[in-house]
Amino acid sequence: MKAVRIHEFGGPEVLRYEDVPDPKPRKDQVLVRVKACALNHLDIWVRKGL
Repeated sequence: MKAVRIHEFGGPEVLRYEDVPDPKPRKDQVLVRVKACALNHLDIWVRKGL
């Protein structure tokens, strides 16, 4: 699957669009497909290391 990941603190340039392995849920878990998500200011602060 595709994911936008952060490997270091910084500006938008540290965001990486990557292929990552599909998660494998255990027998007591479920896997939920996410079609879209939102970001908020906390996500930006975490990316900046604040």
